[in-house]
Amino acid sequence: MPTSIITTDDLREFKMELLDDIKKLLAQQASGTIKKYLKSSEVMDMLQVSPGTLQNLRINGTLPYTKVGGIIYYDTQEIQNVMEANRVQHVQNP
Repeated sequence: MPTSIITTDDLREFKMELLDDIKKLLAQQASGTIKKYLKSSEVMDMLQVSPGTLQNLRINGTLPYTKVGGIIYYDTQEIQNVMEANRVQHVQNP
């Protein structure tokens, strides 16, 4: 199995993409165009994660959800709260 090395530049790029996605979500939420509840496929698209990653977020309790009739729903505000709670800020050394 081939391995790949993740560099700090890769992580920095991922962080910037994630922040851009969060900004888009906030803009959508402010304009009222975002739905209150999202299905799993919508959350995977929004966060750009795989089904397995989304399942892990559910299992470990990171992302709250509601299951109704076999369909899993996520509250957009709770997703936003998780994103804000896990925000990482790097302090530049003077």
